[in-house]
Amino acid sequence: MIPIYRKKGFDTNKYLQAQTKAILDRVKKFDGKLYLEFGGKLGYDFHASRVLPGYEPTAKAQLLKKLKDIEIIYCVSAKDIQRGRVRRDFGLTYDNQTIKDVSDLKKLGLKVRAVVINRFSGELLAKKLKVKLESQGIETYLLFELAGYPNDLNKVVSKDGYGRQPYVKTRKPIVIVTGAGGNSGKMSFCLSQIYHDHKHNIKSGFAKFETFPIWNLPLNHPVNVAYEAATADLLDVNLVDPFHKKAYGKIAINYNRDIENFRIMKQMFAKVAGDNNYVNSYRSPTDMGVNTAKAGIVNDAVCRAAARQEIVRRYFRYLRERIEGVETQATVDQIEKILKNSKVKVTDRRVVAVARQAKVLAKKKNNNTNNYYCGAALELADGKILDGKNSNLVHAESACILNALKFLAGIPDEIHLLSSNVIEKITDFKQQYLNSQTGSLNLEEALIALTISAATNPMAEKALKMIDRLAGCEMHLTCLPSPANEAVLMKLMINFTTDAELVI
Repeated sequence: MIPIYRKKGFDTNKYLQAQTKAILDRVKKFDGKLYLEFGGKLGYDFHASRVLPGYEPTAKAQLLKKLKDIEIIYCVSAKDIQRGRVRRDFGLTYDNQTIKDVSDLKKLGLKVRAVVINRFSGELLAKKLKVKLESQGIETYLLFELAGYPNDLNKVVSKDGYGRQPYVKTRKPIVIVTGAGGNSGKMSFCLSQIYHDHKHNIKSGFAKFETFPIWNLPLNHPVNVAYEAATADLLDVNLVDPFHKKAYGKIAINYNRDIENFRIMKQMFAKVAGDNNYVNSYRSPTDMGVNTAKAGIVNDAVCRAAARQEIVRRYFRYLRERIEGVETQATVDQIEKILKNSKVKVTDRRVVAVARQAKVLAKKKNNNTNNYYCGAALELADGKILDGKNSNLVHAESACILNALKFLAGIPDEIHLLSSNVIEKITDFKQQYLNSQTGSLNLEEALIALTISAATNPMAEKALKMIDRLAGCEMHLTCLPSPANEAVLMKLMINFTTDAELVI
């Protein structure tokens, strides 16, 4: 039986029609130029596609093509670059993610006008990224971290504040401002641009395009809670927008930073722009937004179920990053609080229990002779779950994927895709010449061996043809995956989580 979270809950075409109209209507309110801050990932938004099944990862790029007369500015924080912050959907640090995003957008037919490195205060890695980008012909600007931002308006909105920031000259009426992730300095950049525009007699405005939280869904709706989970590292929380409720008598959902900063943002907009005409049109943080995501939801129950799955995924991500030392205990405490309040259990992710059981079986089979035991489980599109465990021949990930390919190809379980002789030759080579401790085949090695076997083994060839059907599948590992295994899982586009037990 297909799990409910694997069914369609969102209509991308319906959403794009509503969103395009909303943005064009907003542009008409401004005579000069509109800076549109884009939250989330512009090129490929996998978070949205996971919590809104049916949302196409490239929906935002499709939207921009519909808008046509635009320019794109890409923002990244120098602080995130320096501390090695990682985008887990691709496993890349923010400097490398920036290069990838610019390249991906170009492939999608969208050229980035410039990259802006915000919050710069001499970071070496930020300087290196600037050199790399400029060597590829991409204009790159360094915007300094402003003392007193955003509270000291007199200091920030002055020749010694925004006045000393570089001015990125743009030509199109719509400037899309996107970034590598949260806290990338998009808002500050927009304010800096509006300041300079005013000096050049250009009347420019501002709006926010945030897919999440969805303002017209309930506060505790799992899709909105999943956004809290996704930003637990920023300690963001969703709140009822008090300004919107006071102005219109209606409930609207926004997140804490927008609500907390709204008064000072209005003051800053007024001071930066020099007049209140467009500023007064925004009576709440929600007014600033242009979000029609709810229009695309065609099955609320499906989206609720999918969002609960995402909450669990985020829990495992932060737990892993805490173990690796790149995340704080405060973040783990936050995600645990979210789990508890939303009444979601980690075992609601069905592959978790199966992977843990596979580990137990691995331990029994090896009679405690192995140094470590690892279990893996993979859920296919139809809900079928296959498991795998480590052995002297293959890693748990390898065993699990091979079992899944056999099932998809309709190959009986007793038929081996890889002969034990071939595997033993490879493991002997690894131990003898590559100084490998175990010699067992990691996922890449197992798939290469399968490819070679396909030349003479019809069953291996049949299984190999099933590779594409692994994309979008759910997987859980009890052990921390090796960099090699993780890289292959990402290339196969498998959504995996891990208990992050260290291999000894």
